[in-house]
Amino acid sequence: MRLKIIIGFLLLIAIDTYVQIGFKFAGTNIGEPTLDAAWLTRVLAEPLLLTVLAGYGAAFVVYMTILKYAPVGPAYAASHMEIVTVTIFSWAYLGDTISLVQAIGCCAIVGGVLILAATEERP
Repeated sequence: MRLKIIIGFLLLIAIDTYVQIGFKFAGTNIGEPTLDAAWLTRVLAEPLLLTVLAGYGAAFVVYMTILKYAPVGPAYAASHMEIVTVTIFSWAYLGDTISLVQAIGCCAIVGGVLILAATEERP
């Protein structure tokens, strides 16, 4: 059962990371919001938005499934690991810089999730 929970968390992190990165690229493709007909047409024609919306649905289903089997505290914390993965992706592939404070924050998030997972009570 524990392996299934870990696989579920990894799947959730992957889906959430894709959703955030997909929004970034979709927003870049669509351009500045002007709230006119041309902009709305670009929004409706952007194929990434459909996959991002599907990703949100998939993430919801995976998270609800995880909550059936995992304790709420670690599950909630681990569901926010995409902050770390998106930061790493942005640095590695988009050329963003990471400040020392951001790096410490990412380490704190990972450390917190690990501490919660290690201290959870097992049945």
